[in-house]
Amino acid sequence: MRDRSLTMRAMPIAATVIAVVLLGGCAQTKSFFSGKSQSDSSGDVGILGAPQIDYYLRELELLASGDPASQAEIFADAQSGSQLTPGPQTHLRFALVLATPGHPESNSLQASSMLREVLAAPELLTQAEIALARIHLKSSERLATAESEVQRLRSILARASQSQETAATQRLAAIEAENRRLRRDLAEAEEKLEAITSIERSIREQE
Repeated sequence: MRDRSLTMRAMPIAATVIAVVLLGGCAQTKSFFSGKSQSDSSGDVGILGAPQIDYYLRELELLASGDPASQAEIFADAQSGSQLTPGPQTHLRFALVLATPGHPESNSLQASSMLREVLAAPELLTQAEIALARIHLKSSERLATAESEVQRLRSILARASQSQETAATQRLAAIEAENRRLRRDLAEAEEKLEAITSIERSIREQE
């Protein structure tokens, strides 16, 4: 009788322990199937509704290599999206379009400002979006500085004498060469980011 009484009192305790174990197991299972572990809480947790990084890269490739009509269409769509449905992703998309050189609406100064605003709230972005924004922000800031210097030098050239014009022209050529180098660096950084994204996608598919 005493053993039965002890058993009856132990049952609620055992049930509680089992419930805790089951809840812990569910949490671990959820982390496993989502590709995350509890020890990896600092990783990219994902943002609901955020597009994949491939979406940005494909559009930037089309913008850089497309015909004027396609470039104008991409710019108009990104601009209207940022204005009509403002949010971190739409602002990032428009900022990346502005930061991409090679089309008439490229604006590195405005792009830098928008990218800084987007990065001010990193919790609303995925890790890939943060990396892409940082790459383009650095490039845009350098391009904006270089473009400002180009404009300043052009003003000097308009007022300078022939001897001063020669020296300024050489400086202008050096700055334009630096711009080309920055564009190449940006293209290489985007390729590396795309490669990393492909690796991460392959790992997720394997899991």
